[in-house]
Amino acid sequence: MNKEQLLNALKERLAGLPEEELKRSLDFYSEMVDDRVEDGLSEDEAVAGLGEVKEISDRILEDIPLKKIVSEKVKKIKPERKLKGWEIALIAAGSPIWFPVGLALGITAAVLALTFYFVFWILIICFYVIDLCLVLGGICGVVMGIAAFAKGLGQYGFILVGAGLFCAGVSIPFFFLCNIIAKGMLKLSKSIITGIKSLFVRNKKDAEADRRNESKNESGSKTAGDKEEEPAAKIEDKTVITGDNKEQPVI
Repeated sequence: MNKEQLLNALKERLAGLPEEELKRSLDFYSEMVDDRVEDGLSEDEAVAGLGEVKEISDRILEDIPLKKIVSEKVKKIKPERKLKGWEIALIAAGSPIWFPVGLALGITAAVLALTFYFVFWILIICFYVIDLCLVLGGICGVVMGIAAFAKGLGQYGFILVGAGLFCAGVSIPFFFLCNIIAKGMLKLSKSIITGIKSLFVRNKKDAEADRRNESKNESGSKTAGDKEEEPAAKIEDKTVITGDNKEQPVI
């Protein structure tokens, strides 16, 4: 894929973006390809180094606010045909029913999604608080154990120091576990938001093209597997009967 093909693919995939954002993104990647070509790469190599078209479009969408994308989508919405008089009357007559129901369902879905999102982050914060408590408990245990040794309470001192070291030891892997969960949640959140944005900027033609490409890739892999099995089957079938009643393969 050369630079022109890349820019055309991005333009088709991000057709729903505001004009100034689309132009800015295309100019940025055009300059990036030119810079790599100046460094000695061929144009195809420079484009390949940027990644797949989907990856590039996802990176572009991550930097653009969702509100801006939705506003641009609303501006570009055009009815496929004019509504007839009876259709308008039917919509107006049913509006006292469908409008409140649709509004309630939309608000409920949004509230549930936000609730699950915030609850998950609250749980992660709680995990970090627990880890902090383990650290503080470890420090307090060691300090109180030393104090117990100073007072001649050796038995209690060993127990407190051991408990303190145990809490401090557990806090270390628990901290890394919290980091992994938090990073995974951030990545998942970005993927969800990028997917929502792509629904507004992509058209039906692009979605159908992606589905066709996926089906072609699956069928291509199956065909390659079948072709690998064919030669072995043909060799087994190519045999002749000799005078000694022994089967010999035909060369």
